[in-house]
Amino acid sequence: METRIKQQIEFIIEVDKLKRIYRQNIITDKSRHETDAEHSWHLALMAVLLSEHVGGDGALDVLRVLKMVLIHDLVEIDAGDTYCYDVESGVDQIAREKVAAARVFPILPPDQAQEFLQLWEEFEAKETPEARFAGVLDRLQPLLLHYSTQGQSWKEHGITSDKVRERNKATRGVSGVLGDLVDAIIQDCVDKGYLPK
Repeated sequence: METRIKQQIEFIIEVDKLKRIYRQNIITDKSRHETDAEHSWHLALMAVLLSEHVGGDGALDVLRVLKMVLIHDLVEIDAGDTYCYDVESGVDQIAREKVAAARVFPILPPDQAQEFLQLWEEFEAKETPEARFAGVLDRLQPLLLHYSTQGQSWKEHGITSDKVRERNKATRGVSGVLGDLVDAIIQDCVDKGYLPK
Protein backbone atom coordinates (compact mmCIF):
# COMPACT_ATOMS: atom_id res chain seq x y z
CA MET A 1 0.00 0.00 0.00
CA GLU A 2 1.20 3.51 -0.80
CA THR A 3 2.75 5.22 2.24
CA ARG A 4 0.40 8.22 2.16
CA ILE A 5 -2.85 6.27 2.24
CA LYS A 6 -1.36 3.85 4.77
CA GLN A 7 -0.69 6.79 7.12
CA GLN A 8 -4.17 8.21 6.53
CA ILE A 9 -5.82 4.86 7.31
CA GLU A 10 -3.64 4.44 10.42
CA PHE A 11 -4.81 7.88 11.60
CA ILE A 12 -8.46 7.05 10.88
CA ILE A 13 -8.16 3.86 12.95
CA GLU A 14 -6.30 5.69 15.75
CA VAL A 15 -8.90 8.43 16.12
CA ASP A 16 -11.65 5.82 16.50
CA LYS A 17 -10.49 5.91 20.13
CA LEU A 18 -12.36 9.21 20.47
CA LYS A 19 -15.54 7.13 20.67
CA ARG A 20 -14.51 5.91 24.12
CA ILE A 21 -13.62 9.26 25.67
CA TYR A 22 -16.62 10.25 27.77
CA ARG A 23 -17.54 13.82 28.68
CA GLN A 24 -19.55 15.17 31.63
CA ASN A 25 -22.48 16.06 29.35
CA ILE A 26 -25.43 13.69 29.39
CA ILE A 27 -27.24 12.83 26.14
CA THR A 28 -30.83 13.96 25.81
CA ASP A 29 -32.46 10.65 26.77
CA LYS A 30 -30.42 10.80 30.03
CA SER A 31 -29.14 7.24 29.50
CA ARG A 32 -25.41 8.00 29.55
CA HIS A 33 -22.67 10.56 29.08
CA GLU A 34 -21.79 11.62 25.55
CA THR A 35 -18.48 10.75 23.91
CA ASP A 36 -16.02 13.15 22.35
CA ALA A 37 -16.83 11.69 18.93
CA GLU A 38 -20.54 12.42 19.37
CA HIS A 39 -19.73 15.92 20.59
CA SER A 40 -17.55 16.63 17.54
CA TRP A 41 -20.21 15.35 15.12
CA HIS A 42 -22.83 17.51 16.84
CA LEU A 43 -20.59 20.59 16.54
CA ALA A 44 -20.07 19.93 12.83
CA LEU A 45 -23.82 19.79 12.25
CA MET A 46 -24.30 22.95 14.30
CA ALA A 47 -21.61 24.74 12.27
CA VAL A 48 -23.49 24.05 9.06
CA LEU A 49 -26.86 25.03 10.49
CA LEU A 50 -25.92 28.07 12.57
CA SER A 51 -23.20 29.75 10.48
CA GLU A 52 -25.89 31.95 8.89
CA HIS A 53 -26.18 33.79 12.22
CA VAL A 54 -22.57 34.97 12.13
CA GLY A 55 -21.72 38.13 10.23
CA GLY A 56 -23.82 37.62 7.15
CA ASP A 57 -23.54 35.40 4.11
CA GLY A 58 -20.02 34.34 3.18
CA ALA A 59 -18.39 35.94 6.23
CA LEU A 60 -17.03 32.64 7.50
CA ASP A 61 -15.02 29.86 5.93
CA VAL A 62 -17.43 27.13 7.09
CA LEU A 63 -15.23 24.32 5.79
CA ARG A 64 -12.45 25.61 8.05
CA VAL A 65 -14.87 25.67 10.99
CA LEU A 66 -15.94 22.10 10.18
CA LYS A 67 -12.35 20.92 10.13
CA MET A 68 -11.67 22.63 13.47
CA VAL A 69 -14.66 21.17 15.28
CA LEU A 70 -13.99 17.69 13.92
CA ILE A 71 -10.37 17.64 15.11
CA HIS A 72 -10.41 19.94 18.16
CA ASP A 73 -10.79 17.12 20.70
CA LEU A 74 -8.59 14.49 19.03
CA VAL A 75 -5.87 15.29 21.57
CA GLU A 76 -8.18 13.95 24.26
CA ILE A 77 -7.41 10.42 23.03
CA ASP A 78 -4.23 10.77 25.10
CA ALA A 79 -4.96 13.78 27.34
CA GLY A 80 -8.47 12.73 28.39
CA ASP A 81 -11.45 15.06 28.70
CA THR A 82 -10.98 17.93 31.13
CA TYR A 83 -14.25 19.10 32.64
CA CYS A 84 -14.53 22.79 31.86
CA TYR A 85 -15.50 23.69 35.44
CA ASP A 86 -12.75 21.61 37.09
CA VAL A 87 -10.05 24.16 37.92
CA GLU A 88 -7.61 21.58 39.34
CA SER A 89 -7.68 19.34 36.26
CA GLY A 90 -7.40 22.38 34.02
CA VAL A 91 -4.03 23.40 35.48
CA ASP A 92 -1.98 21.11 33.24
CA GLN A 93 -4.54 20.68 30.46
CA ILE A 94 -2.63 22.70 27.86
CA ALA A 95 0.60 20.81 28.52
CA ARG A 96 -1.13 17.41 28.33
CA GLU A 97 -2.89 18.34 25.11
CA LYS A 98 0.29 19.64 23.45
CA VAL A 99 2.02 16.34 24.18
CA ALA A 100 -0.97 14.50 22.73
CA ALA A 101 -1.00 16.69 19.60
CA ALA A 102 2.69 15.93 19.08
CA ARG A 103 1.88 12.21 19.04
CA VAL A 104 -1.50 12.04 17.30
CA PHE A 105 -1.21 14.44 14.36
CA PRO A 106 2.16 13.12 13.03
CA ILE A 107 0.50 9.78 12.30
CA LEU A 108 -0.80 11.59 9.20
CA PRO A 109 1.30 12.40 6.13
CA PRO A 110 3.42 15.50 6.93
CA ASP A 111 1.31 18.04 5.02
CA GLN A 112 -1.94 16.88 6.65
CA ALA A 113 -0.26 16.59 10.06
CA GLN A 114 0.85 20.21 9.75
CA GLU A 115 -2.62 21.35 8.63
CA PHE A 116 -4.35 19.56 11.52
CA LEU A 117 -1.86 20.91 14.05
CA GLN A 118 -2.37 24.45 12.73
CA LEU A 119 -6.16 24.06 12.84
CA TRP A 120 -5.99 22.73 16.40
CA GLU A 121 -3.73 25.63 17.46
CA GLU A 122 -6.05 28.12 15.72
CA PHE A 123 -9.05 26.66 17.56
CA GLU A 124 -7.23 26.90 20.89
CA ALA A 125 -6.14 30.52 20.28
CA LYS A 126 -9.69 31.73 19.42
CA GLU A 127 -8.32 34.68 17.42
CA THR A 128 -9.85 34.14 13.96
CA PRO A 129 -13.59 34.48 13.20
CA GLU A 130 -13.71 30.76 12.41
CA ALA A 131 -12.03 29.77 15.69
CA ARG A 132 -14.24 32.11 17.70
CA PHE A 133 -17.37 30.63 16.09
CA ALA A 134 -16.07 27.09 16.67
CA GLY A 135 -15.45 28.01 20.32
CA VAL A 136 -18.97 29.38 20.70
CA LEU A 137 -20.38 26.13 19.31
CA ASP A 138 -18.16 24.15 21.68
CA ARG A 139 -19.90 25.93 24.56
CA LEU A 140 -23.41 26.10 23.11
CA GLN A 141 -23.71 22.38 22.41
CA PRO A 142 -23.20 21.33 26.05
CA LEU A 143 -25.57 24.11 27.14
CA LEU A 144 -28.25 22.60 24.90
CA LEU A 145 -27.66 19.14 26.37
CA HIS A 146 -27.77 20.47 29.93
CA TYR A 147 -31.01 22.29 29.13
CA SER A 148 -32.52 19.15 27.56
CA THR A 149 -31.58 17.03 30.60
CA GLN A 150 -32.93 19.51 33.16
CA GLY A 151 -29.42 20.39 34.30
CA GLN A 152 -28.62 16.87 35.53
CA SER A 153 -24.85 17.21 35.14
CA TRP A 154 -24.83 20.78 36.48
CA LYS A 155 -26.64 19.57 39.59
CA GLU A 156 -24.20 16.68 40.05
CA HIS A 157 -21.26 19.10 39.97
CA GLY A 158 -22.82 22.05 41.81
CA ILE A 159 -22.55 24.43 38.85
CA THR A 160 -24.19 27.86 39.19
CA SER A 161 -25.69 30.18 36.61
CA ASP A 162 -22.79 32.63 37.11
CA LYS A 163 -20.32 29.95 36.02
CA VAL A 164 -22.42 29.07 32.97
CA ARG A 165 -22.80 32.73 32.01
CA GLU A 166 -19.04 33.24 32.34
CA ARG A 167 -18.35 30.14 30.22
CA ASN A 168 -20.63 31.43 27.45
CA LYS A 169 -19.83 35.15 27.60
CA ALA A 170 -17.96 35.21 24.26
CA THR A 171 -21.09 34.16 22.36
CA ARG A 172 -22.58 37.63 21.99
CA GLY A 173 -19.34 38.96 20.47
CA VAL A 174 -19.63 36.35 17.71
CA SER A 175 -23.40 36.47 17.12
CA GLY A 176 -26.15 38.58 18.63
CA VAL A 177 -28.71 35.92 17.71
CA LEU A 178 -26.75 33.16 19.44
CA GLY A 179 -26.02 35.49 22.36
CA ASP A 180 -29.75 36.07 22.82
CA LEU A 181 -30.35 32.32 22.61
CA VAL A 182 -27.73 31.57 25.27
CA ASP A 183 -29.10 34.26 27.61
CA ALA A 184 -32.66 32.96 27.17
CA ILE A 185 -31.63 29.34 27.81
CA ILE A 186 -29.66 30.20 30.95
CA GLN A 187 -32.49 32.32 32.31
CA ASP A 188 -35.04 29.58 31.58
CA CYS A 189 -32.77 27.05 33.33
CA VAL A 190 -32.66 29.30 36.40
CA ASP A 191 -36.44 29.85 36.28
CA LYS A 192 -37.12 26.11 36.01
CA GLY A 193 -34.66 25.21 38.77
CA TYR A 194 -32.21 23.37 36.50
CA LEU A 195 -29.44 25.77 37.42
CA PRO A 196 -28.98 27.49 40.78
CA LYS A 197 -28.52 31.25 40.76
